[in-house]
Amino acid sequence: MIKKLLLASAATALIAGSAHAADLPRREPPPVFTPIPVFTWTGFYAGLHSAYTFTDRQRITTVGNTAVTAGNVAAGRRVPAVLTTTDAIANIGGGFGYNYQFTPGSGFVVGFAADWTWTDVTKSRFVLGAPLAGSVVPNPASYRQSLDWLGTVNGKVGYAFDRFMVYGLGGFAYGNVFYDVNFYTPGNALQFAGRYDDLSTGFSYGGGVEWAIPTDSFLNRFAIGSLLGIKSEAVTLKAEYLHYDLGSRNVLVAAVPGVGTGSYTARFRTEGSIVRAGLNYKFSAF
Repeated sequence: MIKKLLLASAATALIAGSAHAADLPRREPPPVFTPIPVFTWTGFYAGLHSAYTFTDRQRITTVGNTAVTAGNVAAGRRVPAVLTTTDAIANIGGGFGYNYQFTPGSGFVVGFAADWTWTDVTKSRFVLGAPLAGSVVPNPASYRQSLDWLGTVNGKVGYAFDRFMVYGLGGFAYGNVFYDVNFYTPGNALQFAGRYDDLSTGFSYGGGVEWAIPTDSFLNRFAIGSLLGIKSEAVTLKAEYLHYDLGSRNVLVAAVPGVGTGSYTARFRTEGSIVRAGLNYKFSAF
């Protein structure tokens, strides 16, 4: 009898507990937390730019290598030339690089940038030197200097304010330079000539600003990466200034056989500034 009573009590308690549990609110799983993406400049990029190149007025020094030619320089017959300033607009180029941002959002950024620009900057000058003793006819001379293209490989240090970055640049510069010197007789016959056409190296430094267009902007739809099926997570716009210095070089201005004797040395220097504006395609972000 007691055994039956205990079994009945246990069954009643079990039924009551089940009914009470059914009355309790059902537990829902916790909501999934989705973090908001934070922009970072870290990643590789490549792009195109247009440029404006300009140089200062530059003086070419000329010296004579023999007593006679040195005397002609001293008398003003082979005078140093000041090249006129020639600006080149609508230059084009491209480049690539890599950035690393230490903290996403805002923070310091380091990296490198390699760029190439077709410049085609040419400066020239035609001068009339003093006439020979006892003559009134001047001695003509022509000087020409050009930079066909310019390449730079620069280190980069900057600070990002989310999608806006300011940075400084400094590093290696190289380009193809052309120097040309011609001295003539008073009768306009070529008497001395010198030429140099080759690669020159030096350094560059400057800085710039860059802005990453938000990924939901319509401007991002025109990314080359999207057209080629390559994931391009950010399109950036940049503007930067660089000063380049490819150093100085001596050009031997030798006599034309049968017309002149001796030789001169003309010293050129290639230095200037370039302003670039461009578009980069960043292949890794967020």
